[in-house]
Amino acid sequence: MSRYLCIHGHFYQPPREDPWLGEIMPEGSAAPMLNWNERITRESYNPLAFARRLNGNGNIIELVNCYEWISFNVGPTLMRWMETAFPDLYNRIIEADKASIRRFGHGNAIAQVYHHSILPLAKNRDKELEVQWAIEDFERRFERRPEGMWLAECAVDTETLEVLAAHDIKFTILSPHQADAIENNGEWYTVNGNSFDTSIPYRIDLPSGRSIAIFFYEADISQAVAFERLLADGEKFWKKIASFANNGILTISTDGETYGHHCKFGEMALAHVINNARTERDNIELTNLAAFLASHPPQIQVRLHEPSAWSCAHGVERWQSNCGCTDGGHPGWNQKWRKPLRDALNFMKDCVDNYFDLKAHEYYNAPEKALYAYGTVLSGKTHLDDFLSAYVRDGLTAQQRHEATLLMFMQEQALSSFASCAWFFDELTRIEPKNALSFALHALDILAEFEGHTRLDDFEEILESAVSNKTEHKTGKDLLHDRVLPRRESEASLLLQALLLVENDKDFPQEGKTSIVSWNNVTVKLTPDNVENNHFSGSAVIFWKDSKVGINLTWQSAKLPHGFINSTTVSATVEGKGKQSCSYTSLPRNKRQSITYHFMQHVIDDLVATYTPLGLDATVLFETWTESQYDQPAGHLWEIICPALIEGYIFSEHCEVQLDAEQIRCLRRYLLHWISRKQFDPKITMDKVEAKLIKMLSGTAPDYLKAASVLQRAKELFPEAPMDALLHFLWLEKQHDPHIRNIARLINLVLP
Repeated sequence: MSRYLCIHGHFYQPPREDPWLGEIMPEGSAAPMLNWNERITRESYNPLAFARRLNGNGNIIELVNCYEWISFNVGPTLMRWMETAFPDLYNRIIEADKASIRRFGHGNAIAQVYHHSILPLAKNRDKELEVQWAIEDFERRFERRPEGMWLAECAVDTETLEVLAAHDIKFTILSPHQADAIENNGEWYTVNGNSFDTSIPYRIDLPSGRSIAIFFYEADISQAVAFERLLADGEKFWKKIASFANNGILTISTDGETYGHHCKFGEMALAHVINNARTERDNIELTNLAAFLASHPPQIQVRLHEPSAWSCAHGVERWQSNCGCTDGGHPGWNQKWRKPLRDALNFMKDCVDNYFDLKAHEYYNAPEKALYAYGTVLSGKTHLDDFLSAYVRDGLTAQQRHEATLLMFMQEQALSSFASCAWFFDELTRIEPKNALSFALHALDILAEFEGHTRLDDFEEILESAVSNKTEHKTGKDLLHDRVLPRRESEASLLLQALLLVENDKDFPQEGKTSIVSWNNVTVKLTPDNVENNHFSGSAVIFWKDSKVGINLTWQSAKLPHGFINSTTVSATVEGKGKQSCSYTSLPRNKRQSITYHFMQHVIDDLVATYTPLGLDATVLFETWTESQYDQPAGHLWEIICPALIEGYIFSEHCEVQLDAEQIRCLRRYLLHWISRKQFDPKITMDKVEAKLIKMLSGTAPDYLKAASVLQRAKELFPEAPMDALLHFLWLEKQHDPHIRNIARLINLVLP
């Protein structure tokens, strides 16, 4: 048997969306990025799609799409976010799977349980939903059925495997420590960790008569990648792989965050390994698990420890008890809070399920069938209106159809709260449990709309037994009140946020002019009717979760003084609910940060629009210096406009036409000195440079000479600034254009 290599990447982030708005709010710990999805994507996921291979001179000779060459799963909620936030990366991943099918006959991509919940701890129907919704999402994105599925934390038991097999999932990946015994010639032998051959797939025959294949990853190498910095040296990584003596398949399981976030330039080490394997160095070939399984069906049975998971030595206790497994590094802390957190969420889910089972038949012809099919709506495969037309009862009013939607949305929100990371770490007050509680609270709020009373008191009582290791937060009940309940939206809070966000529109407020502010789950239509200075009143309509039934409200007085957002307050009268008010300071921290981000972006856009023409003009006014001169006359004024002057130097054709060589040298020297003193961050400038260069080099008549001149001046001022967007564009769109080679060399790219 030949030697095969399969490196699997697990790409997952928990659901981070604010449950009420449906969008990810700023997360302070992810700074300077807005949130952890963005930070990990920029540090790990995107570099893997354009991993650099260098020659001996340090020049880039290839950008490897690692997704084409490794097995991978991407969490459905992460893919949903990535599709709009990073569409180029999203498309690169989809294209990689198609390329792997052409190469191996089977795709690299496998599915992942939808919300990354620990399936052995889930109800039977929830197991089915997590698998069915994951399949629907996978089919919509990759345009094929998944052959394998990643289980959250590799958490497994027989019931979970039965669900996978019933949905025609052919294999999953587990840790070798989860194997209990293997069969040989009818005899069963107990195994321990790496004491058995992991280079072949094994079979589990299930009570239903179905079977499923299991691939066990090689623990030592996978461990070295994750925790021993094996990715710091690509050749060392390869030699570790080549030392694996067994024939068959070497399966290495890795976390996507390892490449870049945990180990900077880890994607380059992976690219080195990929290049070695695709040239069959040391007689090792790349493949994926589905392709290997097709040609090497399992002949030997395995029995598992049940329930078990890769990251817990106590079965699946890490996600429901103080078992001692923890990440965080705080000696003396305990995780007794895990059980009451699990109990509280189970209580919430029981309440949601009981109501669904009692009332859903009033809205749906076949409620459970509709619930499984709701995954097509979540994935974008089916429009909500088409889903409702197919499954709701005839004769429902618009309001009842909205309520039918909320029943499904309530289930999705409830399931979102069970993402595994809420229990994984060592402290209750981390961002992950707070997010879980936010989804749970929203599900209970929707339930309260149906029932006319709240279950929150009972929910709080359970959480009171969850005790934080941080004395300032005390219990889960305190956490709920201090950090989670403030996230809850009202009509007044939505109105206030909409007014603050639409204020960036220079035409607002204008009497009779309707402006629209939309989040994923909410749309607000604003119509001022009485404008006087910065005080104005008006009407609004709020639409929740794709409803065609709006909530009407009028606001009596709003004050939006420019530069004093933090003093803004709005009061309103809501149809059917009476008077409400909300102030900026009463909004939770993450929503204030979101407003701040939009405000700052607006300010910067205005500044850029103002200083760009200023800089283009100012460059030609820069005079050469005399022998004893060390600054410009009125140097304090030149100091202020230096950011504009930088853009003028880079973009202005006047530099070449109207300035002599000595003026250009003096200007460049002056700017370099200012940049070094001020430690100027070139990101905004270089983003503009890349965008302009890509535009200049696109189309039917690229301006190669002008583009080279702009790039040359930009590199003179910022020689170390990354230019990934331009690099990716040249590699993907201009690789075979002979006129582009000199431009490519300026960013150390050697084209074939």
